[in-house]
Amino acid sequence: MTGVGEFLTRTRGRGRLDWSDILTYLYLMFGTIVMFLPVLWLVLSSFKTQAGLLRFPPDLLPFDQRSVMVKGYDAPLPLFDVTMPDGSVRQLAQVRRVGLEGQMVDPANPGEIIRVNINDRTEVRELRLAWENYTEPLQRFNFLVYLRNSIIVTVAATMITLLINSMAAFALAKYQFRGSTFIFLLIISTLMIPISVILVPVFLVITGIGWYNNLWGVIIPGAATPTGVFLLRQYMLTIPDELIDSARIDGASEWRVYWQLIMPLAAPALAVLAIFSVMWRWNDFLWPLIVLSRSELFTLQVGLASFQGELNTQWHYVLAMTVMTLLPITLVFAVLQRFITTGIATTGMK
Repeated sequence: MTGVGEFLTRTRGRGRLDWSDILTYLYLMFGTIVMFLPVLWLVLSSFKTQAGLLRFPPDLLPFDQRSVMVKGYDAPLPLFDVTMPDGSVRQLAQVRRVGLEGQMVDPANPGEIIRVNINDRTEVRELRLAWENYTEPLQRFNFLVYLRNSIIVTVAATMITLLINSMAAFALAKYQFRGSTFIFLLIISTLMIPISVILVPVFLVITGIGWYNNLWGVIIPGAATPTGVFLLRQYMLTIPDELIDSARIDGASEWRVYWQLIMPLAAPALAVLAIFSVMWRWNDFLWPLIVLSRSELFTLQVGLASFQGELNTQWHYVLAMTVMTLLPITLVFAVLQRFITTGIATTGMK
C-alpha cells in the first residue's frame, strides 16, 4: 500500500503541484466518476422500495417514508409534516386519501380525524435499506437454481473456450503449413457475420442433435470464438521458437510442448480471454432464452425476466438480483486481474 500511495501522490513539480499534475488528477477523477457512478447508483437503488424508485426527483440514497403504528389500526400509517391553518407544523399519520384531501390522525390522539389538503403536507423520510429486496425474491424466485445453471454454463463454456482457442492459436502461431494465413483470415472474417444471421441455423442443429432444453445447447455453440483465437495467436507469436525447439530436442512431445510450455507462458493472454468468456457467458440472454424453455434450466439472466410482467415490472427486485449477478463477475476479475497487469508485455523469456 505504501508503494501505491507514493505512486498516486507523485508530482512533476519539486515539492509542489505542477499544472500538469492538477489536470491529470482532474482527468482521473472525472474518469472515475463516469465509470463508477452508474454502479454506485445501481447498488444504492437496489436498497430502495418500489415507491422510492418512482419518486421524482430521484434520490441518490435510499430514503423511505417513515411510518408509525397507531392504536386502532392494523398496519403502520405513513407520517407527514402538515402545515396547519395557523402556520404551525404538526406530524400526522395519514389514514387514507380521498382526491385532494388527506384524512390524518395524531398518533398521540388517534380518535380525531383531521382533514388537510395534500398540498399542505410533506413526507417524513428516513434513510432505510430495504433488505427485503434481497430476501423476498429468494423465497419466490429460484435464485439458487438459476445461479447453479449460470455457473455450470459459464465454467464449462469458459474451460472449453480456453482449450479449443488455445489449441487453434498454437497451431496457427507455431506451425508452418500451406494455407495457415488463409485459415486465420477466414476465422477472423467470421467476426463480420451478425449473430442474428446464424441463430436459426444453429438452433436447427441444436434441435437436430437433441440439445434443445439442455444446458449443452447453451455451452457448445459459442465455445470457439474468433476473438479468442486472434488474441491467443498474437500473444503466442511473441514466444520465441527457440524455447519450443529446445523442448523438442529434449524429447518433449507436441502435446507436452503445448501443455507444459505454451500454456504457462500464455497465462496473461489466457486470463484476459477467461475474463471475456466469463462476461460473455454470464451476461448472455438471447441464446439461453431461445434454447431453454423449462424454468428449472433457466440461467440468471433469463430468470430475471420473470420479474417483468405485462402491466408491472418489479424494479426493486430486478435491481437487487442484478447486483447479485454482478458479484461473481467482480470476483473473477479481482482474481485474474493480477495476471493481466503482470507479464502482458513480456515475450515469454524469463
